[in-house]
Amino acid sequence: MRIFLDANILFSASLANSFLADFLQKVSQHAGLLTNDYAKEEALRNIQAKHPARLTACEKLMKSLELTSAHLFDLEVALAAKDQPILCGAISGKADFLLTGDKRDFGHLFGKTVCGVQIVNVDLLIVEFLRRGIVSAINNP
Repeated sequence: MRIFLDANILFSASLANSFLADFLQKVSQHAGLLTNDYAKEEALRNIQAKHPARLTACEKLMKSLELTSAHLFDLEVALAAKDQPILCGAISGKADFLLTGDKRDFGHLFGKTVCGVQIVNVDLLIVEFLRRGIVSAINNP
């Protein structure tokens, strides 16, 4: 299983000992985590502006991620230009899931699959893990 992390997920996971940071650490034992330079740069820019003390934690997380392309191509869904490199990166990286907390721009796609990538928030990903029987492995590493 492969999970592409959007910039807002990287931003939120940069808070050490947060639910999301712990969740991603456990998930990484059962799935490949990836992102692209576009998401990485957006997350770092926002952390620098809002919570510079979190930079080290975010950089550490990013070193553990596989990087995919941010190359743009035509998508079969309506998506703002600023979000296209995120979905294209997930597709290019052959991710099973695009994990994002961005309801405003990706909310209309939550639960939908685009070119083999299901767009999910944390709640939907947990539901998918329950369906696949992975949650017990995450809760008891």
